[in-house]
This record gives sequence, structure tokens and C-alpha cells, in this order.
Amino acid sequence: MEETQAQDYSAQRAGMVAAVEAMYAETSGLTGLSAMSPRVRAALGKVERHRLLPPEQRALAYRNHPLPIGRGQTISQPYIVALSTDLIAPQPNHVVLEIGTGSGYQAAVLAETVAKVFSIEIIDSLGQEAKENLGKLGYGNIEIRIGDGYRGWPEKAPFDAIVVTAAAPRVPEALVEQLKVGGRMVIPVGAAGGAQDLLLIVKTAEGRVEQKSILPVRFVPLVPGK
Repeated sequence: MEETQAQDYSAQRAGMVAAVEAMYAETSGLTGLSAMSPRVRAALGKVERHRLLPPEQRALAYRNHPLPIGRGQTISQPYIVALSTDLIAPQPNHVVLEIGTGSGYQAAVLAETVAKVFSIEIIDSLGQEAKENLGKLGYGNIEIRIGDGYRGWPEKAPFDAIVVTAAAPRVPEALVEQLKVGGRMVIPVGAAGGAQDLLLIVKTAEGRVEQKSILPVRFVPLVPGK
């Protein structure tokens, strides 16, 4: 039975990858990306999303849409996870900061494409659950801590890239400071429940910060620490 279920999930995962590829083609006019990079496609095809979801959501794991994971949080749509990963142009030697661990799915996809992922989650129980599940999946290159994502992780900075998985009203200055020169950050910005844009931030060699709007999105709000 277990082998059959694994085969079924593998087929569903392949279907999800195909759906994400189709969405890349549909949105290429906005994003400038007509297809997933080989590294991101391989990661999406490998990460066991169903094992990072509550049991009641596993039957829906490989549909290309977000799902609730409890505590008022969601697991992001696979298309958005893939796009965010592609936008940071991940390289095998990169060290990446993720803000908003959630279920751990984005962290797992990143971990398949880079050397090290540092991830911050403000909800203790969610962060501990993600840490346990990612450990069971063998992701030894992900380090999670409970804390305020707005402050980043200064003692591990600078980062080659930063991926933010919740919407902030503006780009946090601390995160910009923790980005390497030449580094890239993907972050949704906008009001909770209102208009939001997925932004690509690039810190240039001259020290300037360039910003580009990629496409409209809807994320849960980035919760500040007390």
C-alpha cells in the first residue's frame, strides 16, 4: 500500500509541475520567465509537499494553489514558490534567508537549489513543526529559528538572496542591509487583504537598490515581533 501511495504522489507531483510550467507560460508577459529553470523544475518535482501539510490537506497537496496549514497561515501556491525561487537566480554555493517558514515548503525547494537556507518563523509551534518535518525529510542544510522576520538574521548576514513569504507594508530596511551587493530579494508588499505586488529587489555594485514589480499577489501579512 505504501509503495502505491508513493507512486500516486509521484504522478500527482509531475502533474503539479506541468501545471506550474503552464502558468509560467501564461504569465511570461509579466514575469519575463516563460519556463522554470532546470534547477527549480527538479526541486519542484522532488520535494514531497504532502509531507509538509496537515493530514487533512494531503489529498490536495499537489494542486497548484495555496492551502491552509493552521494558525491563520497558508502554504504558498507551488507556482509562486517556483517563481520566487527562480527570481533570486539560485546557485549551488548560495546562502539564502527565508522570512516566514510556515510549513517549510519554500525552504525545502530553496534547499534543493542552494547550499544553505536560514529560515525565520514568528509562530513558535509552526516553526517547530516545520523543523521536525524537514528533519524527517533529510534537509540538513536548513536552519530554522523563531523570531521577528522584520529584523532578519544579522549574525548570519550577508545573504546571497532573501525570499519573504508574507506581505509587508513596505520593504524592511534591515533585510536590504543584510543582502549582499549583487544580491536579490523577492518580497510581496502591500496591505493585508488589499492590493499587493511581488517585488524583486536587487542591490547593485554601486550600492543602489533597484526595485521591480513582477505581478499582483495575495499573501498573509508579515507579522512583526513584539
